[in-house]
Amino acid sequence: MNPAASGRPATRYYDFILAAFVCVLLCANFIGAAKQATLTLPLWGPVTFGAGVLFFPISYLFGDILTEVYGYGPGRRVVWAGFAALAFASLMAAVVVALPAAPSEFMRTYQGQLEGVFGNAWRIALASMLAFWCGSFANSYVMAKMKLMTGGRWLWSRTIGSTVVGELIDSGLFYFVAFYGIWKTSDIIAVTLAQYLLKTLWEVAATPLTYVVVGYLKRAEGLDHFDQQTNFNPFRLRD
Repeated sequence: MNPAASGRPATRYYDFILAAFVCVLLCANFIGAAKQATLTLPLWGPVTFGAGVLFFPISYLFGDILTEVYGYGPGRRVVWAGFAALAFASLMAAVVVALPAAPSEFMRTYQGQLEGVFGNAWRIALASMLAFWCGSFANSYVMAKMKLMTGGRWLWSRTIGSTVVGELIDSGLFYFVAFYGIWKTSDIIAVTLAQYLLKTLWEVAATPLTYVVVGYLKRAEGLDHFDQQTNFNPFRLRD
């Protein structure tokens, strides 16, 4: 649903941002989430993290942009769109893995590969949806409230502050729900902490880009929404 449906001015870019948000969310959760990667950083040493951390923070960047420009209400609809996309993708993965494979040499090999990548999809999907839902709404709520508190100044404080809260909830929930009993607990804690730190640093590094995109959208859309009378109930789809 476009923000214009709630009586707001017609928008040019809202639908594109929504589509990009859902695309990034699906790719980050299903392509990179289950892989542990280790890089050796200068002055730090080996760091183990989930490969999805390289791309998943882009969804939070989109979330910040949506709330800053369009408000909490349109951002809330995007979160629900992402939630529905994750639910469908997990259902599709479960059905495809469960279907009997054709009796060929290729399919015997391919079925094993599918099960290796998507066999734990129900648990990853559950963790993804729970963590994404809680983290994204926390991020958007903090972003909107801080905008009111700062009078629209200091965008950097809102993007970083909301990420600190949202990513803490997201990372903590996702890795424990998805991999508890599969990975060693020490690995879960290490990856969670590394994930949280890297996501937060990613947001800090992306701050100049956020300023550019937010500034362009505010001029192009003629919008700079303040959630002064917004109902922050996450289950409400109208503004």
